[in-house]
Amino acid sequence: MVLHDAPSLIPFPSSVQLGEGSVPLGSVRLTGDPDTVALLGAELEALLGRDAVSSTGTTRIAFGIDETRGSAEGYALDADDEGIRITGHDAAGLFHGTRTLLQLLRRGERPGDADGERDRSVPEVRIEDAPRFRYRGVMLDVARHFFEVADVERWIDRASSLKYNHLHLHLTDDQGWRIHIDAWPQLTGAGSGGDATGGPGGFYTKDDIRRIVAYAAARHMTIVPEIDLPGHTHAVGLGYPDLVELPAITEANIREAAALNQPLPVHGVHYAAWGVGHSSVKIHEERTYELIRDVLTEVAELMPGPYLHIGGDECLGTSAADFALFFERAGRLAAATGKTPVAWHEAGAVEGLVPGMIGQYWGSVVPEDGHAAHARRFVERGGALILSPADRAYLDMKPRADHPRGLAWAGIVPLRTAYEWDPAAVLEDVPAAAILGIEAPLWTESVATLAEADGLAFPRIAAHAEIGWSAQNGAERSWRSFRARVAQLVPAWEASGIAVDRAAVDDDPEQDDVRVPQPRINPASAPSTEETA
Repeated sequence: MVLHDAPSLIPFPSSVQLGEGSVPLGSVRLTGDPDTVALLGAELEALLGRDAVSSTGTTRIAFGIDETRGSAEGYALDADDEGIRITGHDAAGLFHGTRTLLQLLRRGERPGDADGERDRSVPEVRIEDAPRFRYRGVMLDVARHFFEVADVERWIDRASSLKYNHLHLHLTDDQGWRIHIDAWPQLTGAGSGGDATGGPGGFYTKDDIRRIVAYAAARHMTIVPEIDLPGHTHAVGLGYPDLVELPAITEANIREAAALNQPLPVHGVHYAAWGVGHSSVKIHEERTYELIRDVLTEVAELMPGPYLHIGGDECLGTSAADFALFFERAGRLAAATGKTPVAWHEAGAVEGLVPGMIGQYWGSVVPEDGHAAHARRFVERGGALILSPADRAYLDMKPRADHPRGLAWAGIVPLRTAYEWDPAAVLEDVPAAAILGIEAPLWTESVATLAEADGLAFPRIAAHAEIGWSAQNGAERSWRSFRARVAQLVPAWEASGIAVDRAAVDDDPEQDDVRVPQPRINPASAPSTEETA
């Protein structure tokens, strides 16, 4: 077994200088920024034991903010014989520094380790770090399968541990409407009671959303809500059938439904299947825009973040003229809330795109069918781009053909494929400054639980975290280094209750000298991943 000599940190920092000794953390005291002390204190107590953290602890961990050092979200971490000091350029940078400290502490951890077997120390080290992109997102589709608030919070914990700073919640789709709207109560009253596979569905109250927003904010993550329009709106028709067109069923829909043994959509009836492109709101009905205005206004009021996603993808039964008419107006309604509108790249076909709108590119890493031109339209109109190429960044694509979850319409995406791409090289004639960042979406047609989400996301979610944070030409920005570091982090992820797809680390026959450390546990007495997640 070969162990790479770089510390097992993901994403890898800008600069790492390792010393020769280590700093003990069996007894620590935390000083400085009170929010950081409270959050990290609870995390350290969970890892080290309640007695390890006190006001009289031996090793001092000090937290501070110095805006003159580094850049946005950056931090410096020093661990030496005087203790540990984490200094953030801002509060977000300070938080990211604590995530690095936790990775250093948890190196070598395995499920089943007894307290005496855990290494309660970190290496002496000096780290200086800052992100490559200012937008580093993950998406959770809670429309096709609903996730309770506690599971969304766990997803936030997973993402923020890898320095993601945005969570895109796909709140509405054909299979369910998941956010309560006071002005239009039947959106959830009739439209939330099911999912993509016949389950019970569910929705978030406004207090639920406030709880999610607050939890994310404490971990320096911004919630990006998506109300998908004008397509993906079959669920709207369950409560307001007069505002949704009859399903536009194509031969492709019929073939797919037959192949999957799933039903075709029926107007006004819950849709428990996976087909796309068959639904649309009534674009020429004035009351449609009253609904959209009220929905976007109420959603925007709940979200302190700057972005409001209005969809725009897969409107296959909508004419180009109707799509343009709708999206020009919907874009203006979104902008009127004071938020920056975001849309999938298809909206770039609209000449009158609202200025400053952000485009989210989900085409292939080698663009096809005018997708690149549509994406560039956002930049030409004063906006920017989020890169989510489906054949690299979609977490719901199968990592191998025999994986029990996921889809394969964009191809099989092994860990190495997920890691080896550069957001700046996807779209020609788009300046680097116009790339806001990257996002790794998880669509949930085949995913109904957090453990199932984990099994598709981990470890590929770590690949996209490094792509979004670490410099493309960084010293450790290589597949060989990344794979070795992932292998060493897998046991710590599993100890946290994450159902990691271990086979993904071993899917590269060209590099067979890296192995994931095995847990110190009796399998017969081990809890299941469903129990621990």
